[in-house]
Amino acid sequence: MESYLPIGGLVAVGFDPTGMYLLTITHSGRGVFSTESWARLARDTTLAYPEAGVGIGIGPIEGERVVVVVMPFGIGYFSVISPDGRIKLKCESEGITITVSDDE
Repeated sequence: MESYLPIGGLVAVGFDPTGMYLLTITHSGRGVFSTESWARLARDTTLAYPEAGVGIGIGPIEGERVVVVVMPFGIGYFSVISPDGRIKLKCESEGITITVSDDE
């Protein structure tokens, strides 16, 4: 299954250790999405860019240090795989293409 999350100004993304949540960091704040429904569960417009490859969670992962992949702006996209390997993300500055494997 493939879907798309439109997220403007994407800077970095990372899964929490359980893979249940995706932290997004943009030029206009942070968001947390459920990896089951892809619904946004939390939003904070305070700028909080990642430091040393780590972003700080909000909402259901409040305060958690989440390892993130930062956008290589010279390339313009990057890929991320969930901890269980089931979810693959192709991240671009304007959004994320999500591919979920049905293998369980």
